Amino acid sequence: MFKNLNKDIPASVVVFFVALPLCLGIALASGAPLFSGLIAGIVGGIVVGSISGSQLGVSGPAAGLAVIVLGAIASLGFENFLVAVVIGGVLQLLLGVLKAGVIGYYFPSSVIKGMLAGIGIIIFLKQIPHAFGYDKDYEGDLAFSQADGENTFSELINMLDYVSPGAILVTVISLIILLLWEKVLSKKHKIFTIIPGPLVAVAAGVIYQITMVGSGNLAISPEHLVQVPVPESAADFFGQFTFPNFGAITNPQIWIAGATIAIVASLETLLCVEATDKLDPQKRITPTNRELFAQGTGNIVSGLIGGLPITQVIVRSSANIQSGGQSKFSAIFHGFLILLSVITIPFLLNKIPLAVLAAILLIVGYKLAKPALFKQMFSLGKSQFIPFIVTIVGIVFTDLLIGIGLGLAVGIIVILLNSYKNSHFLHKEGYDVNDGKFKMTLAEEVTFLNKGAISRELHSLPENAYLELDVTKTKNLDHDIVEILDEFSVRAKEKNITIKIISERGTIENPSSYKEFFEKEKKQIA
Repeated sequence: MFKNLNKDIPASVVVFFVALPLCLGIALASGAPLFSGLIAGIVGGIVVGSISGSQLGVSGPAAGLAVIVLGAIASLGFENFLVAVVIGGVLQLLLGVLKAGVIGYYFPSSVIKGMLAGIGIIIFLKQIPHAFGYDKDYEGDLAFSQADGENTFSELINMLDYVSPGAILVTVISLIILLLWEKVLSKKHKIFTIIPGPLVAVAAGVIYQITMVGSGNLAISPEHLVQVPVPESAADFFGQFTFPNFGAITNPQIWIAGATIAIVASLETLLCVEATDKLDPQKRITPTNRELFAQGTGNIVSGLIGGLPITQVIVRSSANIQSGGQSKFSAIFHGFLILLSVITIPFLLNKIPLAVLAAILLIVGYKLAKPALFKQMFSLGKSQFIPFIVTIVGIVFTDLLIGIGLGLAVGIIVILLNSYKNSHFLHKEGYDVNDGKFKMTLAEEVTFLNKGAISRELHSLPENAYLELDVTKTKNLDHDIVEILDEFSVRAKEKNITIKIISERGTIENPSSYKEFFEKEKKQIA
């Protein structure tokens, strides 16, 4: 965990600046004290990050739970609601023990990539008003319909009546710094890779705010700045912690709220884990049952000290990956940064313009939804592209879970249509542990429904193993399975595993690209 501090520490700084306004914004949208969002961010970084097996995932309060939390607090009261958060954490521990993490394997790759692109588009669209100085929608909102009756697109029109020249200027300066840092300066000298560009952009924004106070239209008004609660004393600081009222634990509404939090938080976490693993350059696999255990522990701790529910969050996780994070140290350290900053420098944090953070998130959103991704998915054919697009449209015009559900439904329909002619299953034979030789035979039709089993078998292979993968009978190999093989090839080299593919075209050992190999195989079969 400490081998890549030169990359993890700069990444953690970027995640810290992204997470800080999101924690506050989600607390505001949830009808909870602002400090409860910061508690969830701290616990998500330190507690969940320490226990989790995810190397790049970052946890904290999630926008997807804001509506649920708002309703629960309104009906139960905040102290009683905290009991529901603790109960939700306990239920997540139980889900981890029952190995419910396998659910994440049953979401096709096209839907996960659609989720990433959809969230990227939403992040980009939601940040445009903040970049122009219109902050009516809370930071971190990912839903199409907003609590104030507006939506993602109507806010783009409304912002034109509230344009702040100062916010626009800060956004432009920040974007220039970020792009110049990434595209030019980082390639010129090592110092520019050690100091993160977003930190420089934030520093420039703070300097701008301090120097432009009282400068008319060019000044940024307080409502367009980060607003961290500022305690006047140590007693005031500790007075911000709230503790659950366990005397109300017999209230059935609390148990219903707890179960709802556990289910939604677990589902969002497992989806984020799948997406984060897709983005990981090293193609590491997160143990999903351990992740549920980590999230459950985090929610118990958060609920006990007055924090919001926690999930793994794709916005922070993708910012971590794009900033060069290498291990879980980045997530853990960002939690400590939140804790230390709200104790020691809340006044300075409150000088940060939201426009700077909007600029950072504009780049994060663009990278998640690059045009090249759409081109790649289109080239894979209708069975991949249609669920991908449906997921994006669903997320942009509804919310995360509905969009995922629509994409999954379409993906299942496509699979059922493709499976109408052939059965789909995974057949294994010829295992010989003593001499390290293994044989796996794939059936005529292998779909994403089989990817959990195939992934488990591949990752259970010992070091120096020799695997014969027989695909002579396979007529349709889903893109998800090819991706698993490509991703596993990275780990196979580290474990000195030889993979010999037996196909109608002949045999080949350790192909450089499984995607290219099976594309040629597909043409041969046709």
